[in-house]
Amino acid sequence: MTTLELIASALGVLAVWLTVRQNPLCWPIGLVMVLLYAWFFAEARLYSQVLLNGIFAVTQVYGWWKWTHGSGAGGSRPVVSATAEEVGGGLAAAVLVSIALAVAMGFTEAAYPWPDATLTAFSLLAQLWMALKRWQCWLLWIVVDTLYVAFFLFQSYWLTAGLYALFTALAVMGLREWRQSKAATA
Repeated sequence: MTTLELIASALGVLAVWLTVRQNPLCWPIGLVMVLLYAWFFAEARLYSQVLLNGIFAVTQVYGWWKWTHGSGAGGSRPVVSATAEEVGGGLAAAVLVSIALAVAMGFTEAAYPWPDATLTAFSLLAQLWMALKRWQCWLLWIVVDTLYVAFFLFQSYWLTAGLYALFTALAVMGLREWRQSKAATA
């Protein structure tokens, strides 16, 4: 465990907890967290994770803007359901991105290109749905974060595995709270 991993983990917990609570401060705190994790994963040669966290940095800014310039009361964005087309198209795109990224990472010294690329692609989809406040993002995060726990335990990244276990629990809480929020506005 490094100081970098410890700080990034603490910021990650705070950012996800704020996301569950629908507090827009989750985005700038998350931005710092993903930049620190990009650095951490670069040192670990998990290049899909570096790429993921770089893209997460962009989505943090996008999510912050979407949440503060929404269409709901007071400018906030309401929680809504993803359409069947969004779900099907998103899952298909994530599969294709997984394959393309794994093949591309095969040309580097990436440690685990296939699981790394697959988790990266589906994390991107969950992050997009989160920025758009689709409650289904939490279902996808539950699956992805659970798989990340196993992936990081396998590599002996104990603190990061623990962080993703906590992310899984927060995702369960987020699913419950966002579905309640959606029901309250329906």
